[in-house]
Amino acid sequence: MSKLFSSAEAALEGVVFDGMTIMSGGFGLSGNPENLINALEANGVRDLTVVSNNCGANGFGLWALLNNGQIRKMISSYVGENKLFEQLYLSGDLELEMNPQGTLAERIRAGGAGIPAFYTATGVGTVVAAGKPEELFEGKRYIRETWLRADLAIVKAWKADSEGNLVFRKTARNFNPVMATAGKITIAEVEEIVTDGELEGDMIHTPGIFVDRVIQGVGYVKRIEKLTTRPRPDAV
Repeated sequence: MSKLFSSAEAALEGVVFDGMTIMSGGFGLSGNPENLINALEANGVRDLTVVSNNCGANGFGLWALLNNGQIRKMISSYVGENKLFEQLYLSGDLELEMNPQGTLAERIRAGGAGIPAFYTATGVGTVVAAGKPEELFEGKRYIRETWLRADLAIVKAWKADSEGNLVFRKTARNFNPVMATAGKITIAEVEEIVTDGELEGDMIHTPGIFVDRVIQGVGYVKRIEKLTTRPRPDAV
């Protein structure tokens, strides 16, 4: 049975519900499942807990769900320059669970691997450790972190086939592969759908066994979150 769906809206049908937890791939403006995020906005599903490195940027990505009042809680590692995120958190309208970035990635990976908890030295002696069990290993202090899993993982890949095998491109790989393993249902949007057998086995980053639905994404624009330039030498 083909995993290909005609649109983001069709792929979300029968999957989303109020109060669910969603993992959304991406790092800054790179590797965001833009079409699926827009479809979630149009769907209107609410009271969401969203696991994502950040929450988009002003006017882009998960920012749309924040702006639409659909997100109740963010589990993130970077707030960035998202002014709406800051405003909603400081006003008490948005819950926030901050994680060191590596810890966030490992919590997601652990969720996909079926490992309910692990120990890390990151955060020991800081507010990150508050309320968490602590152990000594070879004389060094570690805190216990728990896995992260989701009702739905939405990811962005470069290429896919009808079986859901995924290939990511450069930095757009970021959190996407680990999130694909940690969702009860995983939907991938891709830039290109190729014929079965075209993807070399050694080049596949995420095997199709982790992916339930695939859509062809549209309308991608290569954005720069913070543009910095310097004058050309001949213009000085």
